[in-house]
Amino acid sequence: MLKYLSLLLLLPVFGVAQATYVGSEQCKTCHPATYERWSKTRMANVVRDPKVHPEAMLGDLSKPDPAVNFQLSDIAWIYGSKWKQRYFTKRGDDYYPLGAQWDVAKQIWRPYKVAQGTDWWTAVYPDDNAQRPTGPLCDGCHSVNYNIQTKQVTEWNVGCEKCHGPASAHVAKPSRTNIVNPARLDSMQATNVCMQCHSEGQPTKNPINGTQWAWAVGFDVGKDLKDFWKLEEFKAGEQNFVYFANGNGHKNRMQGNDFVQSAMYTHGVACHSCHDVHGTPNNADLIKPANQVCLTCHGPNSPNGPRGATVEAHTHHASASAGNECVGCHMPKIAQQIADVNVRSHTFKFIPPSDTEILKVPNGCNSCHTDKSTEWAKEELRKWPNVSPWRVAQ
Repeated sequence: MLKYLSLLLLLPVFGVAQATYVGSEQCKTCHPATYERWSKTRMANVVRDPKVHPEAMLGDLSKPDPAVNFQLSDIAWIYGSKWKQRYFTKRGDDYYPLGAQWDVAKQIWRPYKVAQGTDWWTAVYPDDNAQRPTGPLCDGCHSVNYNIQTKQVTEWNVGCEKCHGPASAHVAKPSRTNIVNPARLDSMQATNVCMQCHSEGQPTKNPINGTQWAWAVGFDVGKDLKDFWKLEEFKAGEQNFVYFANGNGHKNRMQGNDFVQSAMYTHGVACHSCHDVHGTPNNADLIKPANQVCLTCHGPNSPNGPRGATVEAHTHHASASAGNECVGCHMPKIAQQIADVNVRSHTFKFIPPSDTEILKVPNGCNSCHTDKSTEWAKEELRKWPNVSPWRVAQ
């Protein structure tokens, strides 16, 4: 018995000790349907080589543009396809961002360089794309098993082992006990699987080997994220480079920072409660269309809310309107992705128009009613009989 207990102490938090990374192709044999779905997701295709995937190139290089000072042959990696597309060149054994990005929605080029003061690491790295390597700043999240010594990876893109851990033992002898399944973790550890990349923060120890890193070096899902990563701090009433003054994130990749503030998180909801990263037909790989996801747990006269005989009685908007979508008020698009293209907040808090006036935080009402004032929004809310005027419409 003592020998058995001693062996247990050698195991990581989850999974099996000494397992190594083998790559997603190894998972295809036993999980063909899941692999096929995943292989078509943006997770599986976030970075692509234009020489191998010429169809990945969205930016128009056919005519001159003052923002663009490179050509297709300079591009080693293409990053992104939904909102924006960025481009990286290889120099030596590292990659560096090029100076223009493609706005997918507007179909135009925009300059690209992370501005000073908009992330903590801009005070550490020179104000020059050519001196900002993606290895320490990006690649840990865009690959599986990035080795900080050799700068080699098991696999580019978000492969199976990014979320399930090193799989050599599982491939050799498939068992539930030798692979991590986030669906079987407690909600906090399951959420950490996503937060390793979908959050803004810093490693708990930095620099590492003389280099400042901007991702959770050393973490895999068999370990505890808090030992490797700390979220950016928020001080109420102050806006900084990641948070509005009320605590909501104002830039992309803040989903984790937002979510841990939510009532959802404290009640055991995890990212996979709403999303299936193996791929679905729904936007953002939701397991169901957005309102259906919310109404799985929330519904008319439910103890979880909303308070009202119907959804329309809660939203005060017609059933087929955007205002009747739960995400319209509880997940407004306030986090900047590129230029005027924003992504949804994940605190699930209703942001009243008074917060816009006092704290300069965009609110759910005027995010849709862009032609109206915050005073108009407050007056409308005062007319709602099921909402406290002192709480949301001061």
